[in-house]
Amino acid sequence: MAEEVYPNIHKLTIPLPKNPLKALNAYLIKGNKRHLLIDTGFNRPECLAAMEKELAELGIEKDSFDLFITHLHGDHSGLAGSLVFENTKVLTGQYCADSLTKKSTGAKNRFYDFVIQSGLADMGLTPEDSSIHPGVRYAAQKIEQAQVIKDGDPIKVGDFELLCVETIGHTPGHMCLYEPHHQLLFSGDHILGKITPNIAIWGNPWTIDQDYLGEYLKSLDKVGRLKVKLVLPGHRHLVRDLHQRISELKAHHHFRLEDMLEKLKDEKLTGAQVASRMKWDLSYSSWDKFPPAQKFFATGEALSHLTHLVFSGLLKKELDQEVVYYARR
Repeated sequence: MAEEVYPNIHKLTIPLPKNPLKALNAYLIKGNKRHLLIDTGFNRPECLAAMEKELAELGIEKDSFDLFITHLHGDHSGLAGSLVFENTKVLTGQYCADSLTKKSTGAKNRFYDFVIQSGLADMGLTPEDSSIHPGVRYAAQKIEQAQVIKDGDPIKVGDFELLCVETIGHTPGHMCLYEPHHQLLFSGDHILGKITPNIAIWGNPWTIDQDYLGEYLKSLDKVGRLKVKLVLPGHRHLVRDLHQRISELKAHHHFRLEDMLEKLKDEKLTGAQVASRMKWDLSYSSWDKFPPAQKFFATGEALSHLTHLVFSGLLKKELDQEVVYYARR
């Protein structure tokens, strides 16, 4: 059942079946003539049924709201194709807009290169099978158009005057929404309470030209300069102390970086090998028990930290028979 977490703002809990995240927090901001729905859930019948039920309980008619998509991951954008009606505007960043429309290509090739170069193929993952990724399996149906928003763009909904805040890191072009008068931050997957957002690389390990973990840490500083009383994240619990949570997230990544440098003290390793030796807050007893999708996400997380250390000059990388290895300088 939808929960009013702030006057005229309702949190809709959309289940994510067989996913460690358990559920998505979608948010419905009530306006005057039109409302705004933030994020959607996977493109799955269970998610659509839950979304339609909660909107109906709130008395929200199907063509009375616009969509704001924080980022392209399937658990946030998957139902976009099912929730677009005649008058619906879909507001999102450029990267996500390209993915939701017919402009995005090459995802399968990127998946193939990633699995090979990360060393995951040597651990048994099939590089041709991108369906292991729930964001691919439950991605949105293509929509005709999306309105691209940029950092600083205003969006007015009823009494709320929202500002778009670009927060690169979790994905390219990830967008938060900030309401300065009420001091609210809709944080998507940029800030989460008690669990840490997955920070991966968006490209293949050998030719990656952007430090996504570095960008994420800068984006934490960016939102840390805002006056915020309540953070409304994409998963789990609301956050009431933004600065404390930012400090915790920074400490988490600092520990990860130190741990990786220690693991690479005497040998060179692939991203997948590093991931297999890291400590994960998951219920599986060993790396071998991880489902393929979780191995993929864990390796992406490891590679964002390894790449950050390469950009920082502390690690070097080499390509050997299509696989990338990392070592101390």
